Amino acid sequence: MIISVFSCEIYSQKEKVIAPKKDHTNYSSVDPLKTYERVIEKGYKSADMLKKIGNAYYFKDELDKAAKWYGELFTMTTITDLEPEYYFRYARSLKAINKNDEADEMMKIFNQKTEVNTEKQN
Repeated sequence: MIISVFSCEIYSQKEKVIAPKKDHTNYSSVDPLKTYERVIEKGYKSADMLKKIGNAYYFKDELDKAAKWYGELFTMTTITDLEPEYYFRYARSLKAINKNDEADEMMKIFNQKTEVNTEKQN
């Protein structure tokens, strides 16, 4: 029995090395925030784009940059009514850059909007 174990031949697979293709369209190095900012600098602005940039900076805790983009969002003439969370986020961002009066004003609007939404649900 011992002889049979040692007499077995062991086969292994041939090693194949697959070289990666040289694809120069590596999108992992693209920074979407910088892309959005360049597009805006060229003159194209939309509320959706400003929301995305503001939110990205807000959730990265870069509130000074978030305040800038939320400010642009709020000054757009095409915006008549935003969701309450944007008033809250803008207020918090303004507080971070010591614009307390403006932040308080945004919080008042946020509170009004959330009260109205609560009343609609009841």
